[in-house]
Amino acid sequence: MAKKATQKTAKTNAVETAIAEAPVQVTVPKTKEESTEPKWKMKNRTYLLTGKHTPLTYTLQSRHSQRWPLLWFDEKEGAQLELRYATNQNSPLVKDQKGEATLGHIIFENGILFVPKQKQNLQKLLSLYHPSKDIKYYEFDEVIEAEDDLEDLELEIDALNVAMEMDVDHMEAILRVEAGSKVSNMDSKEIKRDLLIFVKNNPKLFLNLANDENVELRNFAIKAVEAGIISLSPDQSSMHWTSNNKKLMVVPFEENPFSAFASYLKTDEGVEVYKSIEKKLY
Repeated sequence: MAKKATQKTAKTNAVETAIAEAPVQVTVPKTKEESTEPKWKMKNRTYLLTGKHTPLTYTLQSRHSQRWPLLWFDEKEGAQLELRYATNQNSPLVKDQKGEATLGHIIFENGILFVPKQKQNLQKLLSLYHPSKDIKYYEFDEVIEAEDDLEDLELEIDALNVAMEMDVDHMEAILRVEAGSKVSNMDSKEIKRDLLIFVKNNPKLFLNLANDENVELRNFAIKAVEAGIISLSPDQSSMHWTSNNKKLMVVPFEENPFSAFASYLKTDEGVEVYKSIEKKLY
C-alpha cells in the first residue's frame, strides 16, 4: 500500500513539474480594425448656405459631368469616385447605384435646406461627400451652435465687466474709434451708454481696443487737433504745430496719421511734445 502511494505521489509531482516548465501561450484577442468611415447618426439634418446674403432659391450641383465634375476622393481605394443624387438609390456614389437612376435636385430656399432622416442618400451626399461642404454651405449643428453662442455670451460678459470698471477718459478714447469726432460733444452719460452698446455689438473689438496702449494716445492726438494745438497737413502726410507750422513728424506711408503720432509721442522727442500739448490742452 505504501509503495503504491509513493508511486502515485511521484507521478503527481512529475505532472506538476511538466506543467510548470511548459511554455505559456497567451492568446491575444484580435482587435477590430478601426473603420475609416466617419461615424454616422440617423437624424433630421439642416443645411445653410454660407455668406451673409442668400438668394431666394439656390440649386446645388447634384451630379457628376465632364463639364462640371462632382467627385469624392476615396483614400482607402486611392481613387476619385463619381457622385450623383438619385432619389431611388441608397448611395450617392455612382459605383454603388444599381439599375435606372431617378435624378433629383438639391435646392436651398432662403438659404436653408431641411433634409429628413428618411433621405439618407441625400444627407450622406451633403454631409460626407459633397466637395462644396463648408464652402458654399454647411451643416447646422445644434451642439456646435450652442458652444459658439456660449462662447460669445461669455466674451460679452467679460467685455461688459471691463467696460463698467473703465474711467470716462478711457471710454471716450475707445468710443472715438467707433464714433469719430462726435464724441467730443457727448457728456459722460452719453459716452457710457454708447460704449456699452458698442461692447454688446462687438465685444471682441472692444477688448482689443481696451488692451491697446495706443488708444488713449490716439485720442489725445485727435483732441489736440480739434483744439487747434497741432494740425494735420491736407495730404495727411505730416503733423505740425499750428502756431508756427513747424513740422513735428512725417506720417509713414499708408499708416493712420493718429496711430503714427501716438507712436511718436512715446519716443524721447515725443514725450516733450506730449508734455507741451498737455499743458495747452488741459
